[in-house]
Amino acid sequence: MKFGLFDHVDRSDRPLAQQFDERLEFVVAADAAGFYCYHVAEHHGTPLNMVPVPGVFLGALARLTKRIRLGPLVYLLPLYSPLRLIEEIGMLDQLSYGRLDVGVGRGISPFELNFHNVDAASSRDIFMDAYDTLVEGLTCPRLTHKGPYFSYTNVPMEIPPLQKPHPPFWYGSSNATGSTWAGEHGMHFLTNGPTPRAKQNIDTFTEALATRGAAAIPKPEFGRGTAIGVNRQVVVADTDAQARRIAEPAHHSHYMSLTKLWRENTGHHETGIALEGLDESIAAGTVICGSPDTVSRAIQEQTSDLGVNYMNMAMFFGTMPLADALHSIELFSAEVMPKFDRV
Repeated sequence: MKFGLFDHVDRSDRPLAQQFDERLEFVVAADAAGFYCYHVAEHHGTPLNMVPVPGVFLGALARLTKRIRLGPLVYLLPLYSPLRLIEEIGMLDQLSYGRLDVGVGRGISPFELNFHNVDAASSRDIFMDAYDTLVEGLTCPRLTHKGPYFSYTNVPMEIPPLQKPHPPFWYGSSNATGSTWAGEHGMHFLTNGPTPRAKQNIDTFTEALATRGAAAIPKPEFGRGTAIGVNRQVVVADTDAQARRIAEPAHHSHYMSLTKLWRENTGHHETGIALEGLDESIAAGTVICGSPDTVSRAIQEQTSDLGVNYMNMAMFFGTMPLADALHSIELFSAEVMPKFDRV
């Protein structure tokens, strides 16, 4: 069992420059604490994400950290020039000395795609063409690609990635279509949402992966070479009551940022992957909070039920103070992680 960190870098109640400084300090602490990977989201035109250019943020982290792997979860491929993104991936993998894990996706929010004048109905097809271009460009000395959306002829690939044949690819999905595609292409996989929904996506992925046979870029540190995980908000404190006092306002702030565009454009709050109230979120499995013992029991139950080998946790979100986030990862690394060393 491995433990990673997922971060929307959603807007806090501090000045933005201070928020960036706090996030850098948090990830440096997570590196020292032994977390496997730090995955950062990409969103646009929403308080859900203050790092809509994840490569810039990851470049800073690449030079401040030593062991923790780093990567976007996910690059929204329909919004990029594949050629430019190939070069960025090469740079980040070199800057991090081969610690880059590349999450890719098409974008779950039609509103954000529309901000960039990308038709949401076409986004999956654009994504497929961009993904094929990325793989070709990262593995060939010159890029020649003829696709429905992107075409290149004999372009020199002067900034190769350090990892060969290329950094591992990850895919995050909350539906059966994406989960199937991820398994068919041998991706490392993450899902979210209430436990029953997450279980359906994981089962769909593992079935498709079994038909394929193995991950495209295996990770030997994971069972059968493939990371299969779930995203959860996790807050650890000295007592259950303290954890709840920290989690409740931070969860509410994050939820309001998560649903802002949906509320403004549709009038609906519910996203299908997150719930508004802390109690209902805990009951659904999307939030885990409490003392180290309480959190350990909840993680053991979820990992057993879901059949995952990777728990990807948002541990710094909303208006949560930096001191509480740092104490949370300190308790987690000292009192929770060791219980799963042999799992």
